[in-house]
Amino acid sequence: MKLLILGGTRFLGRHLVEAALAHGHDVTLFNRGISSPDLFPAVERLIGDRDGHLSALEGRRWDAVVDTCGYVPRIVGASAALLAEAVEHYTFISSISVYPDTTVYGINEQAPVATLDDPTVEEVTGSTYGALKALCEQAAEDAMPGRVLNVRAGLIVGPHDPTDRFTYWPVRISMGGEVMAPGGPDMRVQFVDARDLAAWILLMAENRKVGVYNATGPANTLTMREVLETCQAVTGSDARLIWVSDDFLLEQSVTPFTEMPLWIPERYNGLQAINIQKALADGLSFRPLADTVRDTLAWNATRREEDYDNKGLRLRGGMMLEREAALLAAWKERF
Repeated sequence: MKLLILGGTRFLGRHLVEAALAHGHDVTLFNRGISSPDLFPAVERLIGDRDGHLSALEGRRWDAVVDTCGYVPRIVGASAALLAEAVEHYTFISSISVYPDTTVYGINEQAPVATLDDPTVEEVTGSTYGALKALCEQAAEDAMPGRVLNVRAGLIVGPHDPTDRFTYWPVRISMGGEVMAPGGPDMRVQFVDARDLAAWILLMAENRKVGVYNATGPANTLTMREVLETCQAVTGSDARLIWVSDDFLLEQSVTPFTEMPLWIPERYNGLQAINIQKALADGLSFRPLADTVRDTLAWNATRREEDYDNKGLRLRGGMMLEREAALLAAWKERF
């Protein structure tokens, strides 16, 4: 298969390239040539910009395209329109953030999506991100009706994750000591290893599957306790989990999902209880959680110091060690 990837050098994109090459596909990348320009030297790279500089794509043909980096409907629509006569199949990487009601559990692909009062807004913020992704899906479908696969991905984790929203836990648990564990042990969590998602996206493109799919995991219910205990087992850590309540974390102004990765207060945790039966029926599968933990730690050990922002753990996401210690002390004072 001749495959065009819009992006292709960061996180999910690079895993898509690796999977495609391993399957013998002929890969072309289109990006600005800024992020990791020396990655995949044997792969054809077309240089351009999604916002008005698409000429490098003109006059070419591919079997399929995967759009890993679309956030604004005008820009996605322009790419899809230009490629409408050049490709058979268009995969757009969307997000479960299109679903606005996070109090609902078991959301499937028919659920209502977020909207904007002003659909011309292009600033991507926490409040506009989901609605913009929904409009991007529609823009791609308008340009290529009946030929678009919209992948509503959940939290994507694993090696090369620039956000550290999962990496925090293997790293923090490996350090041992008292570890603040958020919410309750039975809090439901969902995420998908980027390599599993990439393999499935390729399978779907090969089979020309279209429509909307929720794509997160695992196949069965996963709890916060299982995640943290798996991190303990993989690292051999003596970490002692101190479970603190949703109410306490909210009182202390702890930011869900960023300052405290994977944690969302139970009453708003619908985005970690998404229905993925449709994707499972079409082949989405998952490696063992222990493999994701182990590989994430191995990758993290290769990072350079300038890759980190969080001085306490040298991570971009998660809680500073000093803040964690202070909160644990405040929690213990209650008893």
